[in-house]
Amino acid sequence: MTQNITVTREGLPTEMQALLRDYPRDTWPGHPNFAASIENWMGAHHMFRDLAWLVRRDMERLLDKELDEDVHAERLGRFGNLLIGNLHGHHTWEDRKFFPELRAADRRFAEGLDVLESDHVLLDAQLERLKTASNRLIQLQYLDPAQADGEAPEVLAAATAIEHLLDRHLADEEDLAVPILLHHKLRG
Repeated sequence: MTQNITVTREGLPTEMQALLRDYPRDTWPGHPNFAASIENWMGAHHMFRDLAWLVRRDMERLLDKELDEDVHAERLGRFGNLLIGNLHGHHTWEDRKFFPELRAADRRFAEGLDVLESDHVLLDAQLERLKTASNRLIQLQYLDPAQADGEAPEVLAAATAIEHLLDRHLADEEDLAVPILLHHKLRG
């Protein structure tokens, strides 16, 4: 079994929260610089949280015999693929386009953006783990159902690790990026 990889920090370092203190989360939606593009980006984060929860919860339901194996295989294939593919695309765009834009706008937060980029590396490892274990589980459910039960805990562990990683990472990403966007009137 692969080791769980999680983000262990308790939020952003104090120095990376300078703008967050000036632009607290509860004021974002009403801020004049809060553009539709920011709302859409945060909406994608919400979707990732929902998909990660769904994949993990379905796995628990399968293990608890509350979800039929065929239904689970179809749902894991569909929702797991959505989670993996969209997360890869999203954080690739962030690393190549979005974070450089934020870095150029406010160099004080380059270290925080570096932390977020290193989270993406951890996330890639967990997504690969989920993909490999999920594909194996689905194949075994059809080819050798007796062995599928042994693969299920690895899928659950990978899904749980992704959910925990996303919880911390997405909150930190929003807490760092949105205040920069609001302060520098970006993406409006």
